[in-house]
Amino acid sequence: MKFEEIEALMRRNENLSEQYILPENFIVVRLDGKGFTKLTKEKLSLEKPFDQKFSQAMIDTTKYLFNIGFKVIYGYTQSDEISLLIHKDDNTFNRKVRKINSVLAGEASAFFSLRFQEICVFDCRTIAIPNLEMLLDYFCWRQEDSHRNSLSAHCYWTLRKNGFTAKQTTERIEKMHQSDKNELLFQYGINYNNLPLWQKRGIGILNLKVEKKGSNPMTKEPVVYFRNEVFVENELATREGYRIFLKEVFNKF
Repeated sequence: MKFEEIEALMRRNENLSEQYILPENFIVVRLDGKGFTKLTKEKLSLEKPFDQKFSQAMIDTTKYLFNIGFKVIYGYTQSDEISLLIHKDDNTFNRKVRKINSVLAGEASAFFSLRFQEICVFDCRTIAIPNLEMLLDYFCWRQEDSHRNSLSAHCYWTLRKNGFTAKQTTERIEKMHQSDKNELLFQYGINYNNLPLWQKRGIGILNLKVEKKGSNPMTKEPVVYFRNEVFVENELATREGYRIFLKEVFNKF
């Protein structure tokens, strides 16, 4: 079989498994750390249950992904997870799912690995979102997940620090309701409501056009111009307030 015939056959086989995000759909991408439980417990020296250095690395990774060629509107990170909202008009890689997944996972993994000088791997999935209400539902869902994980993490490490084994701790908290977990923390002198918001609700990252003032280098006359800047929001509101905040941000696009 000639080279051209082999190439045509291989291209057809590749294209059979190709998936695309249809036009007029927003693209949401979620990246998760692969094997990060082992990484954070055995290889990295981190504070438990939340480490400021690790959180900042997640923020910086999210911000980095705003600048690799996609039109990213909004980012959200909690724990070892990043969600990105890509504009519905973005046509990078012709909206091929495998390309979006592989490039974003590769870029995130490389950037994060360099930060800690350890091999750190993210997986990636791409989701088509057709309307604003579903976008709001998605990010509120991830924030609720952040809250639940945060509460459980604080309970887990509070017990571990007070002499319980990993097995004892897991068995004690795995069937507890949220109210019981709050009470458990309170018994150890921790008021969950007073803990930092970024630990409970995650962190939002916005890409906004900002008005700037400057001068024409030739005429020295004052000019006004716009430039995109990335902002980090560490104090997100609870569900309803967060939904209103997101709606205001997304309506600008």
